[in-house]
Amino acid sequence: MSPEITVSEQDIAAVDYEVEYNNRARVPEHPDIIAGWVRDAAAYRELAECELDLRYDKGARCTLDLFYPANGHDDAPLALFIHGGYWQAMDGKTFSSLARGLNRHGISVAIPTYDLCPDVTVGDIVDEMRACCVWLWKRHERPLTVFGHSAGGHLTAAMVATDWPAIDASLPQNLCVRGYAISGLFELAPLVETSINGALSLDTTAAQNLSPLTWPVAHATHLTAAVGGLESPEFLRQSKTVCETWRRHGVETAYREMDGKDHFTVISDLADPDSTMVREIVELARREVLKGP
Repeated sequence: MSPEITVSEQDIAAVDYEVEYNNRARVPEHPDIIAGWVRDAAAYRELAECELDLRYDKGARCTLDLFYPANGHDDAPLALFIHGGYWQAMDGKTFSSLARGLNRHGISVAIPTYDLCPDVTVGDIVDEMRACCVWLWKRHERPLTVFGHSAGGHLTAAMVATDWPAIDASLPQNLCVRGYAISGLFELAPLVETSINGALSLDTTAAQNLSPLTWPVAHATHLTAAVGGLESPEFLRQSKTVCETWRRHGVETAYREMDGKDHFTVISDLADPDSTMVREIVELARREVLKGP
């Protein structure tokens, strides 16, 4: 058994984490990409069958939008997309069009917004996403497949690793045990000494406690970690490491490196029903429904 690939104090001294994790600096054209997300999202909300601004928890921003397949949704599998923004930026409405790919395959997609740091902590956001999953279960009574980008990839892994009956004994163990994390962060220690941490206020202990890489995963069944091939070595390492580590603990994992994609363009395939990324998430969502509650 090989040792876990984690960040040591020596590693931290040797790597410029500010450079490695500053994705906006690495992709100067990101403002145009984000503006395109906003335009596409607004257009999709106009076309799609959807329910908007459903409240799932008490936080000021705790609402979600539900996007349904055009051919009916009474028995449709249900997936949850969690947006990124380093837990301190963005909202779910920026990403509405990313439901398109799954909707075309008969999958309903929930896209939540959550409260942001520094108004809340990263741990609070994890709790809000758990509340979102529980709300969706109680409303639709079907298991969730969760997928997310960047900080949403971290939250995806956190949901998959959650022991749901420990939160509420009435919840099924497989409420959310399969995930697809895109350019995720699974080990937060490298962020502590970066400017990103200004809003997060993580110390070493909090970063360790909030890193799904180190969590018990006895109830998780699958995690795919996809990452853009043009991303920093640290983002590649994070995705490889979570797959290697969780696999040793019995979780089915898959690593996907998306050629030619950077941290922002890596999610563009979610809007394409014919993309490999969409088809892999659809397969997970259908597999979970067949398994049942």
